[in-house]
Amino acid sequence: MTDGIPWSLAVKVADRVAGSHPLDSTYHVEALRRQAPGLMERAGELVGEETGLVTPTRVAVEVVGRTDWVRRNIEFFSRLMEPAEEKIAGRLSQAGILGSKAAGFARGIVAAETGALLGVLSRRVLGQYELVLPTDESAGDVVFLVGSNVLAMERAHQFSPDEFRFWLALHECAHRAQFTAVPWMQEYFLSLVQGLVESAEPERGRLKRIVEEIRTAAEGETDIIGETGLLGLFAGEAQRQLIDKVQALMSVLEGHGHVIMDRIGARHLVTQERMSAIIKRRRMDARTAAFFRITGLEMKLRQYELGEKFVLAVEREAGWETVDLVWRDVDSLPTLDEIRNPSAWLARVA
Repeated sequence: MTDGIPWSLAVKVADRVAGSHPLDSTYHVEALRRQAPGLMERAGELVGEETGLVTPTRVAVEVVGRTDWVRRNIEFFSRLMEPAEEKIAGRLSQAGILGSKAAGFARGIVAAETGALLGVLSRRVLGQYELVLPTDESAGDVVFLVGSNVLAMERAHQFSPDEFRFWLALHECAHRAQFTAVPWMQEYFLSLVQGLVESAEPERGRLKRIVEEIRTAAEGETDIIGETGLLGLFAGEAQRQLIDKVQALMSVLEGHGHVIMDRIGARHLVTQERMSAIIKRRRMDARTAAFFRITGLEMKLRQYELGEKFVLAVEREAGWETVDLVWRDVDSLPTLDEIRNPSAWLARVA
């Protein structure tokens, strides 16, 4: 669309922040590329046996670089943001400033911030399941491994490459099972994300209220940046409710996936316990804690902990078959409050 967010700028910023890695385009990455399909196939079979969530087709896997991962995500964001861009353009047109320098500057800031955020994440992400991020180049249902990051983790912590790669495959195959074996999952997830975008709308008086909240926080009366970060700070009530639903869903998916990868890994991998402990410490790295708190991605890190505690508490109180009730229908999903209080979810659903 014309006068839209300059996503090409986001790509440039992200590429610059992501940088390159000495292992890019080496035979080590090529070896991972050849090994990955077999690891994913084996992991997918074990996840299906463990969970009963049987995927309909064999998993596809691609080993990509940081910039490839960034470009796929920006392509997805650009499509996702189209309704919001059109709505904002309509507001600017009514105000007579659609083509103004101020409007262009604002769009540039959005693109640059998105690019910078994805650039930072591209230096940390190890894998991603892409059913929820389809682009022109892919119809989805693909697992991506960021090759240089995987190799760097192996070397930094002296992981066994075969065991670490298989352990990662278990995690991504668990997410694939959740989205392909649960009939309503993909549609529900995308409806939440699209709802967040479509409900994004400049609201009169918002800036004044935010300034007042910041003043109150400065006086120590409240915490201005909560678990939702800046996204929640600028969200209206409708968006806050959607954010809560997204975070509740992701906590269940991440927690369930982590329990599954650890449980299978404990039976098949000698070094699983050490790998799990190191990855958990990595998520809590103090050097990046402030960044993730400001952006709202801190909740992403806590999703593993909260979701894992929920799944294990339900299993302890009512058995693993009761955990499977979360896949029954949308109404059976726990709320954020219920994730923190599994007994409340059991009382309502089980």
